[in-house]
Amino acid sequence: MQARSTKWLLVALVGLLAGGCATDPSTPTAEERQALAPTGKLRLGFLANNAVHASVEPLTGELKGPAVDLGWALARRLGVPFETVTYKTVKEMVGSVSRNDWDVISIGINPDRQTLMNFSAPYSQIEIGILVGKDSPVTSMAELDRRGVRIAVLERGDSDVLLTPTLKQATLIRTQAIGDSVEMVRSGKADATSALKTFLIPASEQVPGSRILDGRIAVQDIALGVPKGNDVGARYVARFIDEMKASGYVKASIERARVRGLMAAP
Repeated sequence: MQARSTKWLLVALVGLLAGGCATDPSTPTAEERQALAPTGKLRLGFLANNAVHASVEPLTGELKGPAVDLGWALARRLGVPFETVTYKTVKEMVGSVSRNDWDVISIGINPDRQTLMNFSAPYSQIEIGILVGKDSPVTSMAELDRRGVRIAVLERGDSDVLLTPTLKQATLIRTQAIGDSVEMVRSGKADATSALKTFLIPASEQVPGSRILDGRIAVQDIALGVPKGNDVGARYVARFIDEMKASGYVKASIERARVRGLMAAP
């Protein structure tokens, strides 16, 4: 398995580590528990290098963030231990769907992934934008799709999925990491890069002369998903997210994460 798994403490500590206890209005049935934790534990997959989901606490080395908070809370509901399954790239994570590496995943919703997974309602949202370099010929969203314009995007990421069928003249350059896309803009090998604004905001501060264009390509919804075919698990996860949002748990978790550009979904 290419993913890196990190075992956590018993679920009894969920409330402390996740920053507070959530109410449990929907007790899972034995069938729902089996659907979401067939190995006897809840395995949650997400990108470990993306603070939208989680980030490493410098002092303790622990992963903390909205995805981890929700994973702990869901494991507590199910009455099972919690385990994280982390990935370094979106391509690797999407490719893991059929490998049974995880039970639930925290990931952005897009048409490509909806053929592979069933999703809850979004629990967070991020605008997808455009970062241009200081010498870029692109000065507005209207100038993006022009002959000779080079746009770096993360392969199989949200911008790749959205822009591939819509751009007619500009050229997409696919990279394996968002840092590679930003570096292409810095070096002048790309005129622009498209990504979540949670990435673009800090990147714009690191690339001299760069700026984020006004407007957005789309809004990326982040949700919990399960592999297609797990209908019982999908229904429970959907109900769980609805309840976590209504209780204020999700909003509080996102506020604790302090990720610029990340918003709680309505």
